[in-house]
Amino acid sequence: MIAGRTGQEYNQRKNRKGAFWENRYHATAVESGEHLFQCLVYIDLNMVRAGIVEHPSEWPFCGYNEVQKPRNKNVLIDYERLRKLLGFDSYDRVITYHKRWVEDYLGNGKGIRDEKWTRSIAVGSRGFVDGVKSILGALALGRKNIETGESYQLREHSIPYSAHFGVKKGDIGPKNTYFWNVKL
Repeated sequence: MIAGRTGQEYNQRKNRKGAFWENRYHATAVESGEHLFQCLVYIDLNMVRAGIVEHPSEWPFCGYNEVQKPRNKNVLIDYERLRKLLGFDSYDRVITYHKRWVEDYLGNGKGIRDEKWTRSIAVGSRGFVDGVKSILGALALGRKNIETGESYQLREHSIPYSAHFGVKKGDIGPKNTYFWNVKL
């Protein structure tokens, strides 16, 4: 909902119409707690993965600096709400663990692209993902729950056509061509 509203408000401000987000954008429902924390760290590493910076602190427009150095003016994050969603007893612990997780991801090579965040419709516990699937109703048809370690994802399976349909390679010829709206 935030993504849709952001696009609408931007278009209204700029007096424009049309798609706001690029084709690659999609929203992912993320369960609070550890899943949300992993998602925040993953997003913080976007510019590192893109090769623009070596550490997220070097990119002034990401959330890393917002989390690590809470502001008193022009605040973008509700720090108390974030603390509660992440399940910490103090915001100082959020800062400590956030920094530790980013360093761990950078040091262990986990900063690579992860389809859990780039292709999933929902990420969390099995109950959370089942709940999202239920809410989506018909929009979730054909999508499966995938277990990945300690979390579940809701997404479509990627299966190449050749593996799914048993396609034989070859040119399309007249024998398998059908012309529409042509009377014979």
